[in-house]
Amino acid sequence: MSPRRANLESSIYLGNDGWWHGRVTMGVKNDGSPDRRHRRARTEAEVRRKVRELETLRDKGRAPKAGRKPTVEQWMTTYLTDIASLKLKPRSLDDYWSKTRNDIIPGIGKHRLDKLAPEHLERMYRAMLDEGHAPSHVLKVHRILSRALKIAHRRRLVVENVATLVDPPSVDETEANPFTTEEAKAFLEAAAKRPTFMRWCVGVGMGFRQGETLGLRWPYVDLDNELFRPEWQLQRLTWRHGCKDPHACGAQFHRFEPCPADCKTHKSYKRGCPKPCPKGCTRHARACPERQGGGLVFTRPKTKKSRNAVPIPPPFIPYLREHKAQQDEMRAAAGELWQEHGLVFTRPDGRPLDPRQDWAEFKELLAEAGIDDRRLYDGSRHTAGTILNELGVDMPTIMEILRHTQISQTRRYVKGRSHLSKDAMRRMGDTFMPSPRAATETRTETPDTRAARSRRRRRIR
Repeated sequence: MSPRRANLESSIYLGNDGWWHGRVTMGVKNDGSPDRRHRRARTEAEVRRKVRELETLRDKGRAPKAGRKPTVEQWMTTYLTDIASLKLKPRSLDDYWSKTRNDIIPGIGKHRLDKLAPEHLERMYRAMLDEGHAPSHVLKVHRILSRALKIAHRRRLVVENVATLVDPPSVDETEANPFTTEEAKAFLEAAAKRPTFMRWCVGVGMGFRQGETLGLRWPYVDLDNELFRPEWQLQRLTWRHGCKDPHACGAQFHRFEPCPADCKTHKSYKRGCPKPCPKGCTRHARACPERQGGGLVFTRPKTKKSRNAVPIPPPFIPYLREHKAQQDEMRAAAGELWQEHGLVFTRPDGRPLDPRQDWAEFKELLAEAGIDDRRLYDGSRHTAGTILNELGVDMPTIMEILRHTQISQTRRYVKGRSHLSKDAMRRMGDTFMPSPRAATETRTETPDTRAARSRRRRRIR
């Protein structure tokens, strides 16, 4: 009679199938039954190595949970639906879903989570680059996937986060291109001819983000104390289906075949033809009769610091009062058609300004002012930070005005000017070295200095 094995002792044996098998006791399952894991190999030495690895994970409390592991697609769906949605802002969650549907699931979605290897991620990233995606886009996909795998590791669904073993593409930080002071003045001169003049004064002169400016409301504007409180921002969110069968709801919009090579339908698209719909597609929620949560929505700013009050430049106050009076006249003219949202900047019927139209107007103003094309962020937030720095405002104060949480973030928003650097080095030189003219005027010629100069000349010759 063989001796009884101790608790948690593993068993190794040669099976009738010619394989060596190992059984490792891990504890108990949720239902109270024993949790024994199986390993097999062609040789006894190999199966013993596998058993030791599993025992080590068990003893360190790092062993994965029992049961068949989900695929990457299943886990990403669980992660975004039940975990990330509790923490992420709506716009960020939309971005996570978009990159998951368009990149992660088509690339590695069928792999089981515990079988995912670094080379799978590397092949996906390489294919994305070959398809024309920017390295910054691939880096964002990597970060989303890495965060999801980190949670899976914490919950012991996988032994390790394989994303930490992969080096994503390196990304050069986009260089800011803010307005010069002269360009900012020219831009605002062009904007002065439009009813949205004060919208651009707030963006360029105070460094407000687009969403913060378009979401600014009168209850949070204190003209007497000259303060703005950006408590809300306006964002465009992706619609979600509210019906019971999203796939059937969007049936008329499904397109499962790729576009032909000479496609003319999407020739104006910057990113080319859209990808075909996946099998079982649940997109096209915009056409759903019971759609939810999309369109232009008021959301809270990303951080608490972003909601801090910002002083209004005193010269802006008369213009803001005039703007408010003009808006009252528009409200009276619109009558029952007016939609009240309490917004500072609105359409003629009180509805919010569309961010897309706002962006298009920015591009039109650039052309009218004769300014080279650049990002809206450069022409507003980066411009405000850079000009404040040129005016001699210290970095902590700029940080408070732009409402950053870290001063290192503020430094990225402030771009140095070559002419200011040149002037600074001129002043540095004047501090240590007198000018040639001043040196000549203050030098006193004596017989001793003339003799010393003659000796130096003879040595040089």
